[in-house]
Amino acid sequence: MKSITLLNSNLTAQINPLGAELFSLKDKQNSDYIWEGNPIYWGKHSPILFPIVGTLKNNSYQYKGIEYHLSRHGFARDMEFEIIEKSNNSATFSLVSSEKTRKVYPFDFELQVTYTLFNNSLNIEYKVINTSKSKMPFSIGAHPAFALPGNFEDYSLEFDQEDPLEYYLLKNDLVSNTTRKLVLDDKTLDLDYALFENDALIFKSLQSNSLTILNYSKPIVRITFNRFPNLGIWTKNNAPFICIEPWYGYSVTEDNFGDLFEKEGIQVLIENEVFKSKFSVEIL
Repeated sequence: MKSITLLNSNLTAQINPLGAELFSLKDKQNSDYIWEGNPIYWGKHSPILFPIVGTLKNNSYQYKGIEYHLSRHGFARDMEFEIIEKSNNSATFSLVSSEKTRKVYPFDFELQVTYTLFNNSLNIEYKVINTSKSKMPFSIGAHPAFALPGNFEDYSLEFDQEDPLEYYLLKNDLVSNTTRKLVLDDKTLDLDYALFENDALIFKSLQSNSLTILNYSKPIVRITFNRFPNLGIWTKNNAPFICIEPWYGYSVTEDNFGDLFEKEGIQVLIENEVFKSKFSVEIL
């Protein structure tokens, strides 16, 4: 299916129905703020993480005595979404449970993702509908990669709060009990590849509601994620991008034993309940 293009007077966004993945966000000067997806570093742009965020122990979990296998970050990013609404500046994509999804995730659902351009911002809204006749556990998260042309060390992240930030280290793709703290300088963290030598920075809680990417102290992009309880920040060594990832959930902890309902950060919907969340990317 062909990609979808959204336009307003300031921005152009392009979304691939495969995974409902945003792969381009350009300003009037034709500068693209989304990572190009060069597979030498990382072949994605901004995948949607559903119905899990991160990794399960042995990529498996138990439900009603049956073992299911679910790969890292779930299946939504690899599935074709249907376009159910479209205008010049907005589009809504839908993914509905199927025989294929029930083999790895035995619940009925609809996932809707809506992209809307407004002034200098792209707003992204998630809607998860439990169409099962039982409770449904899930996580959902964003994984946008922002292009950082030039020297990585010339960029920094500005948090909207000043306090020291505790993050968790990953061990074998699982969240370990080892923590470290980021101490900000005037709410700002200078980027350095050494920060990511143990993979992503995982924040189980965060006071800040937004992060701004700065280049030589000049604001470039602001990501606002009110009400998202968790956050990941990630890049690969020598890669010219940074991922700012608002999440509802994260990889299982080392002491989790495989019950999805007991996984830290999991969300649970009752029958016919609807979950909504949204975040925005503002070009400054």
